[in-house]
Amino acid sequence: MSMLEIVAGALLAGGGFFGLVGGAGLLRFPDFYSRLHAAGITDTICALLVILGLAVSIGWSLLMLKLLMILLFLLFTAPTATHALARAAVADGLRPETSGEPPSKG
Repeated sequence: MSMLEIVAGALLAGGGFFGLVGGAGLLRFPDFYSRLHAAGITDTICALLVILGLAVSIGWSLLMLKLLMILLFLLFTAPTATHALARAAVADGLRPETSGEPPSKG
């Protein structure tokens, strides 16, 4: 195995790991805001690592440029979408859970 294959495999494995951790966070965390945090952070890191792993594995080509453009698009849109969801929840009156009670509106 070449060094590029090892690096690509490590990046892809890391992306898969963060994807699984984000999924576990969605199931495990108690309220909307903490779930949104888990999804937003791990979604961005997962996409970054997976696309970089794919880019390293294919080498210099037009396809690599396309993958990097997709990555750039995702790095701008994913955090923006997470922020928009959080602001919509705040505007709707959803409060974070601070005790053992379920979150309530208003």
